[in-house]
Amino acid sequence: MTFDLSEPGYQSGDAILRWSDNANPLGYYPVPIISINGGEGPTLLVLGGVHGDEFEGPSAIMRLAQSLRPDLVAGQVILMPAANAPAVLASSRVSPLDGQNLNRAFPGSSQGGPTAMIADFIETQILPICDAAVDLHSGGKASFFQPCALATKAADASLFAKNMQLAQVFGLPLIWQLGQLNDKRSLNSAAERVGIPMIAAELGGGGGVDPVIADQTEQGLYNIMRFLGMISGPKPNPNRARLVELAFSTDTLYAPADGLFDRAIAAGQDIKIGDIAGTFHFPMEPARASLPLAFSASGMVLAHTCRGMVKRGDLLALVVRDVDP
Repeated sequence: MTFDLSEPGYQSGDAILRWSDNANPLGYYPVPIISINGGEGPTLLVLGGVHGDEFEGPSAIMRLAQSLRPDLVAGQVILMPAANAPAVLASSRVSPLDGQNLNRAFPGSSQGGPTAMIADFIETQILPICDAAVDLHSGGKASFFQPCALATKAADASLFAKNMQLAQVFGLPLIWQLGQLNDKRSLNSAAERVGIPMIAAELGGGGGVDPVIADQTEQGLYNIMRFLGMISGPKPNPNRARLVELAFSTDTLYAPADGLFDRAIAAGQDIKIGDIAGTFHFPMEPARASLPLAFSASGMVLAHTCRGMVKRGDLLALVVRDVDP
């Protein structure tokens, strides 16, 4: 790094990603980090830009970076607004340096490619010095998520309870419980391996910044800091939120062919088995009959594609089921 994270006060600089290629043969790729260190207290890590086309989270993080001062903080807030900085610069879900998805790269490797090195740095150098973490996502350019907090159902019951507390305190009315179908290569799983409480959040999407969702995200971060006793103000009570889980991968609706998805549903909508998600058209084969696409299970549409023209296998609607809290 270009500065010492343990130093008090307000600091900003780079984690140095050394990767030699034609564009940058002898320099480094910067991964920006901001430290707001007020001294004794918990350490909170807040990340955005793990996927480079998701912007509500980085916007909320930069708002914090502009407003928080060390004298207002008991402890330390570490902000990474562009965790996968090469992808953020390219507004791309994956890194343009190696085509890899950072949220499928953990635990990473210090001797691997650029995405693996970032994952290793976060899991081995940053998470172990933290008491809690928040990873902010959205649907990116491709999809839109009903805003929700994500809590990993950790094998350690006490860690799971702390994850749920953070999710409830964040304040959104929906919590997505990450159960047996959670990908173990994610940052959520990295936090579980390190043993610190952590939530992620899905915050809309579509490739821009929704002002209402960005405001909710900023408020959620302040809620967590108050809950941890890092800033002044009344501690928020855990919110009674709807709890859902991706129960069966077969509940989710995927494109059956290449064509045009004429969507009839929205994120956050409750659906029943047999309900029509939309109509599938074949504009390049105008004589071919369009297909109504029905859901194979009842539940809630957590996310939907933002694309019109899709390819076979593309996600059209992500379906979750309620969990008894």
